[in-house]
Parts: sequence; structure tokens; C-alpha cells
Amino acid sequence: MAAHRMRGARELLATTLDRQSFVSWDSVPGDVAPNPTYAAELERARERSGTDEAVLTGEGRLHGRRVAVVAGEFAFLAGSIGLAAAERLVAAVERATTERLPLLAAPASGGTRMQEGTLAFLAMVKISAAVTAHKAAGLPYLVYLRHPTTGGVFASWGSQGHVTVAEPGALIGFLGPRVYESLYGESFPPGVQTAENLYRHGLVDAVVAPEDLPGIADRALGVIQDGPGGAEPPEAPLWARAQIPDTPAWDAITRSRRRDRPGVRALLRYGAKDVVPLSGTGAGERDPGLLLALARFGDMPCVLVGQDRQRQSSERPLGPGALRAARRGMHMAEELGLGLVTVIDTPGAALSREAEEGGMAGEIARCLAEMARLRAPTVSLLLGQGTGGGALALVPADRVVAAQHAWLSPLPPEGASAIMHRTVDYAPQLAAEQGVRSVDLRQSGIVDVIVPEHEDAATEVESFCARVADQLRYELAKLGQTDPAVRLRRRAERYRELGSVT
Repeated sequence: MAAHRMRGARELLATTLDRQSFVSWDSVPGDVAPNPTYAAELERARERSGTDEAVLTGEGRLHGRRVAVVAGEFAFLAGSIGLAAAERLVAAVERATTERLPLLAAPASGGTRMQEGTLAFLAMVKISAAVTAHKAAGLPYLVYLRHPTTGGVFASWGSQGHVTVAEPGALIGFLGPRVYESLYGESFPPGVQTAENLYRHGLVDAVVAPEDLPGIADRALGVIQDGPGGAEPPEAPLWARAQIPDTPAWDAITRSRRRDRPGVRALLRYGAKDVVPLSGTGAGERDPGLLLALARFGDMPCVLVGQDRQRQSSERPLGPGALRAARRGMHMAEELGLGLVTVIDTPGAALSREAEEGGMAGEIARCLAEMARLRAPTVSLLLGQGTGGGALALVPADRVVAAQHAWLSPLPPEGASAIMHRTVDYAPQLAAEQGVRSVDLRQSGIVDVIVPEHEDAATEVESFCARVADQLRYELAKLGQTDPAVRLRRRAERYRELGSVT
């Protein structure tokens, strides 16, 4: 790996926080040196680094917003975490929780401190527990992985972020390359333990230079923390009860398949603000067919889970990893108390050996279970094609909005025709008979409101996306004023009563 300029904790805090806003929370660390040799090491580390321990903690302002910070100092014994550093970290996390502050963590460490043995190693447990309690209190935890971050630090407080970004070119991994070489007698494969590779595999959400960290952190905190602008929900859009033309089902399906039809990316570009894209499951999977983001529609914040029509293909259909990423979004919405918007736009989930062995059916089931029990307000948007289990997994929300030419079906009409008639020739007829259109879905109680297309979303992309965004804003605002227990009860009743035969 090329030489990497090491940035100290103080330099990073000066770059990230508003000018002269940092206030230290640190007290003099306790004496943990069991022998004179280690005591001398600690003294040399203090002189060399200019800090009294391997972490600095405190608070400051980030774009005017009060935040708590914990930052590793690699120059102090390679940023290793011993008992004193662990106690400092835990105290800072607990104070942030008590004072209900968002917490920005910026580790840079070789892991736990070998001079202090197993006790230091086990200190990762209480650090992780403190971070878990902070998140359980509904408070944001943002992580900036710096060069290098390895070992127990990466495996504890470095891997628990709601949003996790990393420094360009940073070495990030569980087992440091020097340790690996000593244990196994060969070099670690190059290019694996890099920020960029972790991003490609859905382990970090972005690779961000230090000078860009304040911007992305402020956008994320704006979505997570800043509530809606007004106490009252906006008026329902005037067109929400507009008469929808009786377009034939096959015509709607054909329009939904246009390559230039706006998808979830266009919706975010023209209808949302403060968008913070997230990447993958956070557990080593990243399916390009699923887009995960924090965003605002008008003044309403949400977690968005959207099937991306542009990134799905016959060669790379929507796989089980996409639904695992969707569940990450569901958990985030629940933990942070944000609304959840799911966007359905898929020609169908993967039908392959890899999908079967990857647990596609189980992921559909788990998504349905999550959607059923979320206390967060939920809105599903049928934006285009809605085929099969991949679509079904994101449907059962408090409210379902559909674009005029969107549709929902257990199979594409061609597939249904092949099953029933051994030919695809009856696809238009079956599309009409199965009630897949938005108007049919509204009549059957699946869809609540239809967003009109004038006459086709592909020919009026910006205005169409603005109408959809306006409807999403209204739905989120209205749901946000409903007691969560009432929402849950109504959601259960809604899907219990669908298609009931009396």
C-alpha cells in the first residue's frame, strides 16, 4: 500500500467541527501500568503524540449542531485501546446518551493494547454495550473509519454505525496485515483491506475525504434529527382524487417497461433533498438492484428502500442480498424513529441456484414479517413493474401509493400465460383478468391513492417525480401524527381483511 498521511485526532476534529467549538470531556487517565517498562512506554507515547491517551472525547458544533465526538489517536501506541482509553470512551458515549447528543466516532487504531492483555481485550464488550444503549435510545451513531482501523476496535465500536464512511485509501480490517503474515507466513492478499473494497462489498456507505466529512455528517443528522417543519400535515394534493383514465392493463404494463421511465434515482433527484446514499447490508453484501438512502420529501425525513430499475437486468436480477439491504433500512427506520418509504419497481427477483442457496424465499418472508411489525410509519410506492415475491416483500405498508401505470402481479403476464396456456400469447388477456393495474388495485383495497401520469411518466419526468414526492410527503406527515399502536393495529387489520370472503 502506498504511503498514507496520518492525520491526528486533533487535526481531524479541527477539520470536522466548527471553528474553536471543541470542548474536551477528558479527565486525567487512571494509572494502569503494571510495571516500570510499560509506564515508560506510556510516558514516551504522551511526549510523542501530544495526547495523554489513545482517544480524545468531547463535544463541539458541526454546522451549528451540537454533537459528541470520540476520536482515536494513532500516534499514541498505535491507537491501541487499553483500560483507561476504554473507560474514557464508555464515559463519553454514556454522557452523549444522557445528554441526547448525536455521536460521531472516528477510530484509528491497531486494536486492543497488548501490554494490558485480556482485560483490555474484554473492554471491547463494555464499549459495544454503551454504543448499543446509545442507539437503543434512538440517537444517531455515525462512524468515520480512518487509516488504519483494525482488530478489536474495528470489530466493536468501528462497526456499529447507523452510517459508516471511510477515509480514502485507509487500511481497514479485522486482522492486521503484519499479524497475518506472522501467523501464516505469507502476505495478506493485496487490495482486500481497503476502504474502497469495503465500499464495493457493502461494508461502508461511502469513501469520504476528511474535508468532506462535515457535509455528509450534517446531511445525515439533518434527516435523522430534524423533525418536520410544521405541526400540521400539508393539505392532500389536489390531484389525489383525480379521475384516472381507464387504460388497458397491457398498455400500462408496456408503458411501465419503457427504458426511459423514471425510477427511484429520478425520484430522489427531482423530488427529494438532503439525500445520503447508503451502501449494502453492512454485512458484506451489496446488490445494485436495491438503493438505500436517508432522504427528505419536503420537510418529512425518512429511510428510503428502493428497487432500482436501472441496475437490474436479466444478467443481474434482484437477489436475496437486496432484501437483506432492505431489512437494514427497516431496522434503521425503527431504531431512529424515522418513516420508511419502500419503492417497488422490479421485473422480478432472481430465479437461480445462487438465489435459492442465498435464501431468497426466507428473505421475502423476513421482509414481510418486518413490515408487519414495524412501529415506524411506512409508505409503499408502486413506481413501475411489480413482479413476484421481490415486489411483495416491500408492499405491506400503512399506506400504498401507486403511479398510474404501475402494476402488481405474482408473475409477469407472460409467465402466467405460459403456465395456464403453454404460450405467452394470452399475456394481455390475463393482465386484464388478474386485476394488476393501479385502478384495479385501488378498487381491491391494495392501493390507497394513484399518482396520475400526463400521459406517461417518461415524457414528464420532473413534474411526475414532484407529484410523487408531494404525495409521499403528505402520507408521511399524516402517519406521523398517528399513535404507533393505532398504526400497527390498522395495518394488521388492513392486510387481514384483504380479499376476505364472507
